[in-house]
Amino acid sequence: MNTGSGGRDETHLILFLVHRHEGRSQVILRLAFFITEGVEAAMFSVGEIDVKGLRQFENMLGALGAEAPKAVNRAINRTGDMAKTQVVKELARQTGLPQKLIRRSVKVTRSSWTHLEYQLHSAGGDVSLKYFKKRETDEGVRAYLGDQRGWDWFAESFFRAGRWPRPRQQISWSHGHVFVRVGGRTDLEKVTSGVFIPIEMVEGATAKAFEDSVTNNLPRRLDHEISRALGL
Repeated sequence: MNTGSGGRDETHLILFLVHRHEGRSQVILRLAFFITEGVEAAMFSVGEIDVKGLRQFENMLGALGAEAPKAVNRAINRTGDMAKTQVVKELARQTGLPQKLIRRSVKVTRSSWTHLEYQLHSAGGDVSLKYFKKRETDEGVRAYLGDQRGWDWFAESFFRAGRWPRPRQQISWSHGHVFVRVGGRTDLEKVTSGVFIPIEMVEGATAKAFEDSVTNNLPRRLDHEISRALGL
């Protein structure tokens, strides 16, 4: 930790777009604690979160000496875990996908006291329509794609077999997928939703949930961990 008069302690909480390649996207939500020696830390970022009030901890971190990174590490991991909970909940509402699926899609790299950075990773392509709430009609399938998109209609698609208006049965070999015919009767193509979890994670309400959780919780967790380490 830098405690000299010319140094500067900064925390950057970054929504960082890594890459998009061949229909698949990967992103990182990153919570990092950077120490700079009188210079600005520059990073390519989609957005930065300004966490105020962290300079109040400089003297206490200086008093901790070599133990300071360990206290900061605990604060970052606890803050990151709390932010992940909010990201999963909001991403489920935003996309219409089950939280269970979102949790599988959002991976964590935890901070260590030698590398003070907590990351939420997500990578993947266009999500299959099978994972969404859906209804089949004689004109196609309607699926719920989250709070903003609502119910969307996929013309001439289906996930059951049989002739209307008789009761239709789930296709035994379909594994829940929705299909559309692209040629003959048996020439089928799986239908996707147009929803990319990584892209959704750094947009709208989900990005705001991450930012709000970190800005609200990080100063509190730092105060708790530093005070505990100092025996206060």
